[in-house]
Amino acid sequence: MAVPDYILQKIQGKKIIILGFGKEGVSTYRFIRKHFPDMPLTIADGNANLRTDEFDDHKIKFVTGEKYDQNLNNYDLIFKTPGISFNKINYWIDNERITSQTNLFLEAYHQQVIGVTGTKGKSTTASLIYHILHEAGRDVLLAGNIGVPFFDIIEKMTDDTLVVAELSAHQLEFVHCSPDYAVLLNLYQEHLDHFNSFNNYIIAKMNITKYQKYENFFVYNGDDEHIPDLVKQHEYNRNRCIFGTKPYNGLYACCIDQVIHFALNGHVEDEYNLRNYHNLPGTHNYYNIMAAIAICRRVGLSHDDIMSGLRTFKGLPNRIEFVGQFKGISFYNDSISTIPEATIAAVKALRKVDTLIIGGYDRGIEYGILIDFLRENPVPNLVFTGPAGKRIFNEWKPQGNLPEAYILEDDFRKIVDFIFEKTEEGRIALLSPAAASYDQFKNFEERGRIFKQYIIEKSKTL
Repeated sequence: MAVPDYILQKIQGKKIIILGFGKEGVSTYRFIRKHFPDMPLTIADGNANLRTDEFDDHKIKFVTGEKYDQNLNNYDLIFKTPGISFNKINYWIDNERITSQTNLFLEAYHQQVIGVTGTKGKSTTASLIYHILHEAGRDVLLAGNIGVPFFDIIEKMTDDTLVVAELSAHQLEFVHCSPDYAVLLNLYQEHLDHFNSFNNYIIAKMNITKYQKYENFFVYNGDDEHIPDLVKQHEYNRNRCIFGTKPYNGLYACCIDQVIHFALNGHVEDEYNLRNYHNLPGTHNYYNIMAAIAICRRVGLSHDDIMSGLRTFKGLPNRIEFVGQFKGISFYNDSISTIPEATIAAVKALRKVDTLIIGGYDRGIEYGILIDFLRENPVPNLVFTGPAGKRIFNEWKPQGNLPEAYILEDDFRKIVDFIFEKTEEGRIALLSPAAASYDQFKNFEERGRIFKQYIIEKSKTL
């Protein structure tokens, strides 16, 4: 399929700045340059050491360093990459100037997009939907926050292509269009350093459905603390499916005793028995599965196609990932956990956790719920790491009831030493930090990779 005229017309003749020059920024530059080879472009990035010498392009102006985000109002169009926050910019910017790959892609292809967002579970749910559709023989692509920029898939699009889009709050922040199929999994405190408040974060997330029309499809978690009230307050799309642990009015999915029931106004239309399903451990994953099934049913897959896809899905790395058993200890990598609720879910899912590693980069989120959980459900050995780990420890210590053995440690080699020394044979060591990774690592993937690497290296010396 040719690039939609809509996207090209939005770019043509504009004075453009690309704000942020990571993976998506580079993708945006390549797309624009391919279609507009002579267009002058400004590329701005906070990294003062950004490598610019590899671009043999005399039509580029680079602005790097601390003042990279100045003078944005001099441009007709600001291509914002997801990680860039406007909260620290001390002047007003017309939102009509701000766009992104996500926004333009949704405006051009919203009828073909299945958007998935939520604080946790979006990568798993998006990947599961993609897998089920792909295994059923549908023309489907996976893109977005999962690591594939939207402009990179445009040339693969056909009229029949469905795009499963993992959408972060950062990507949704300035969109002016919602996907025709939208999934909202949950809302917890996250990314407060970017949004300044939980309310701003929620506003961004709700853009997944804000611009939907009546005939579009909205799937959301009826058990979530915030979502049902938000839906009522704003009267978001009424053509929807609610999922959770109890019946609802209208179309709903309800998980009871590991069986997912799809019903309309109390009349069960279909059932999905997951009693022997072990690919996604933990009760929290039943919510992800319900959302995935709802979408797959909506786009016309049969019961058998859905069950077949569920059986062959293997899960994703860094999400309660089984690393292996070494010296009788079962190791699990849940590096994706960046909030307390995710860590609680992981501990509940695995049950036999003997050693837990928590902490990392401190973004100011509240940890009281995690402290209360661990005091009531003791883990014998605990590692507090990074600034967030130290804060958790300092909040916990005055309350008493610390675990039997604990350390405050940032060196992951020493953390692995502690695990092998303290963890009982036949039990579990779990990395589930409840914090971001940016104190030591580039991202949660690197944190998980280093954790696994050190485990394997240490096991060879024992």
